[in-house]
Amino acid sequence: MLISFLSIVAYAQTGKISGVISDKKTGETLIGVTVKIKGTTKGVSTDVDGRYSLQAMASGKYTLEFSYVGYQTKEISDVEVKAPAVTSLNVILNEANGQNLQEVVVRASFKQESINSLYASQKNSAVISDGVSSDQIKKSPDRNTSDVLKRVSGATIQDNKFVVIRGLGDRYNTATLDGSSLPSTEPNRKAFSFDIVPSNLVDNLIVSKTATPDLPADFTGGAIQISTKDIPDKNFISFGVGTGYNTASTFKDFKSGARNATDYFGFDNGDRALPSNFPSRLKIANGITTEQGIAAMKSLSRDWNIYNNTALPTQNYQFTIGRVKEFKNENKLGALFSLTYRNSQTINNDVIRDYVNFDYHDNIYRFSTNLGALANFAYSFGKNKITFKNIYNRAYDDSYLERNGFNSDRGRDIKFYAFDLLQKSLFKSTIEGNHAIGESSSKINWSLSYANILNDQPDQKKISYQRNPQDAGTDQYRYVASTGTLSKENSRLFSKLNEDNYSGGVNYTLPLKMFGQISTFKAGVSSIYRDRTFDARFVGFKANTSAPNADEISTRPISRLYALDAINSGAYTLDDISADGDSYNAHSLTNAGYLMLDNKFGEKSRLVWGLRVEQFNVVLDSKVPSPQTSVDDNYVDFLPSANYTYSLTPKINLRASYYRTLARPEFRELASAAIYDYELLALQQGNPNLKEAKIDNADIRFEFYPQAGQIISISGFYKKFHNAIESFNSDGGSSRIITFINSDKVDVYGVELEFRKSLDFILNTDFMKKTTFYTNLSLIKSKVETNNTGLNLKDTNRPLVGQAPYIINAGLQHSFLEDKLNFNVLYNRVGRKLNVAGGVLFPAIWEAPRNVVDLQLALKVIKNRGEIKFNANDILNNRITQYYDNDLDKKYDIARGDETISSYKPGVNFSLAFSYNF
Repeated sequence: MLISFLSIVAYAQTGKISGVISDKKTGETLIGVTVKIKGTTKGVSTDVDGRYSLQAMASGKYTLEFSYVGYQTKEISDVEVKAPAVTSLNVILNEANGQNLQEVVVRASFKQESINSLYASQKNSAVISDGVSSDQIKKSPDRNTSDVLKRVSGATIQDNKFVVIRGLGDRYNTATLDGSSLPSTEPNRKAFSFDIVPSNLVDNLIVSKTATPDLPADFTGGAIQISTKDIPDKNFISFGVGTGYNTASTFKDFKSGARNATDYFGFDNGDRALPSNFPSRLKIANGITTEQGIAAMKSLSRDWNIYNNTALPTQNYQFTIGRVKEFKNENKLGALFSLTYRNSQTINNDVIRDYVNFDYHDNIYRFSTNLGALANFAYSFGKNKITFKNIYNRAYDDSYLERNGFNSDRGRDIKFYAFDLLQKSLFKSTIEGNHAIGESSSKINWSLSYANILNDQPDQKKISYQRNPQDAGTDQYRYVASTGTLSKENSRLFSKLNEDNYSGGVNYTLPLKMFGQISTFKAGVSSIYRDRTFDARFVGFKANTSAPNADEISTRPISRLYALDAINSGAYTLDDISADGDSYNAHSLTNAGYLMLDNKFGEKSRLVWGLRVEQFNVVLDSKVPSPQTSVDDNYVDFLPSANYTYSLTPKINLRASYYRTLARPEFRELASAAIYDYELLALQQGNPNLKEAKIDNADIRFEFYPQAGQIISISGFYKKFHNAIESFNSDGGSSRIITFINSDKVDVYGVELEFRKSLDFILNTDFMKKTTFYTNLSLIKSKVETNNTGLNLKDTNRPLVGQAPYIINAGLQHSFLEDKLNFNVLYNRVGRKLNVAGGVLFPAIWEAPRNVVDLQLALKVIKNRGEIKFNANDILNNRITQYYDNDLDKKYDIARGDETISSYKPGVNFSLAFSYNF
């Protein structure tokens, strides 16, 4: 017993050496490389991912030997182990040349090899791309994936979660998680909320700006590929806790509708759901009795009270546990579990909406809870690996809006109230296998994935009151509820979206000899099936003006407007104004196959080329189908691509590429469902005639790596869109409907500059060596040509909707106290961009540029096991403004006649967090 205990203690006091071994030229990981501790018999082989792990290493310095058939043997000295920590050492191997292969031994130190491997990972991408590794994430104070993406060249984060790449809107990006496509987390747009993935569980993140045949084709700006960790290097438990303060919200008066304890856990208690026995739309249309109508109205929630509280500070909690079991035969079993929780209460004060007939001022109060869970399992055995990865996220946003102002079209003072709850959830589960076959290091990769998306909007309540200013000084000068007619502006909306996604794919990789060099052949097939149901009911209480107490009821405050006595007295009748196309069923099937070759020509040239073929079918039917609301489209697309790299020197690459990609309309963009957006003061409606967009792309890039982890690059790109998908103000009927259109031809061209370098070139001191300046600048020009004059498009020569003319990201990073204290300051500015194209009556909607400055401090404490992080976000607190540029001077200036769609200050966010690893 004592011997067993002592052996456990001794094992706990040992460390590990682990890493990944890859080919220097291609970056491909190598399977079956022999790793030995020189002077001993102890050794292991790399698994199907090219990973190795040397266990039970006593503290000290070692020399490691790496050998592989067809490659030069490499010895790495001065590899230091500090028990019980894990020493990370990634290694690159050179292909052997000549006849005396076994006599070539390359020698390097631990520090040299660490730098070499970082160089290789930067240079060896087959495409023009940018990425962030887990090691870089560890050194940053980033909390989630959206924070990590802020550091990627040409990427900008909107609303702290949506990504914009190369100035193109989020609908022109695609995202994959652990090798399978991520569905949109938003009901009305193609976008993924990247703040749901904790940064400490990200193994690596790559943004590909050009395409290869093995990537999904539905992107133009970038393909964001996130890989989460599976088998941890060691057992650990970590927890984090944080709090935040917003200058516009925290400790301010906070108004809301009814609040339940379950709201804090991200779930409504069910009181707001439409009762299961509520009369159907058809039954109401055919006529119901007075008693049935009263019973139905009484079955709905009648709590219209406005509750006053104090906005509490933001709360963040995170718990993660990792476990790994290593067997004597080098097999490994690993598991990771993570739980995250966030609650925030924010206020957008005095949101100005001053345009056309409106002069409104809004206060918006939003109570938000976000829950996240991740469970990853992996088993590595021999040259095989099976992973099972699961992620769940739930977002609960309960909003209350209070509006005051004047409507000049009606000649009335307005008071408007809206209570709105949106519950969103995403569940995704993926099982994946990687298998090495034979002695040639060929590989088969397969995956099966299921995802479910739920968007539930129970009982969105809206009501407007009006008052005639001309009645001032009389008994008639009072606000009267607008209940005489029912419209989507003052009805109660019950909507529910459910979507199931099924996907699978198989990829085969074969190394082979071509042109005297090791090349790689890759082929694969995949399928994605999506099935969505969307139900929407617009119901409401219509005033019975002949009721004896109708006048008294219409002037009641909102808390008593729909009181039980009013319903029982017959002051209201039940009405349902749902339209034929407001609910729909939709499904789509995407089948894809590709062939790809990665060829090397001599020591300096590399060409990755091939063809991807995608077949896409989309079917959409409203619940009351008609030719105007139905969609059944089929496409077959041949998508060639070629990426050429020439290594001018070991530190300089020249790149050129051509590729064809797609942009497909989302279900919501095709559905004729018309939903009133009370913040936009417009209907949002899809277009069943919308077609797929095709984009031809060309890129060139010069990249120079002065030192490991540093880069200077300049890129140029051109994109030609056919049938670009854009949103516009359709206003032929004098009311504004935001819908979608295909623009015939769009040209986009731009230049990107990236610079990341330590400042020791200015002054060669230790302080300057530890200070890094980084910036990326994108200058983009776009031009739209369209002949769709029949759709009331006003601007026939304008920028692409969502395209920013420039993006500036800059930052300064410094490490103090032997990397225990890290300082970051980040700056971002995005040029003014077109959000919605103009119609005949309503002009184009522009978003004004704003300056964003973020400050981050991270201090490691308690023997580097703990970390304290301080963030100050959006320090300048510039206004977020959308407007009509009536004088066409490309500036927001209300003195010159511009009109304000929306303008407010979000407030400065300060947060403090503590995390600890056991």
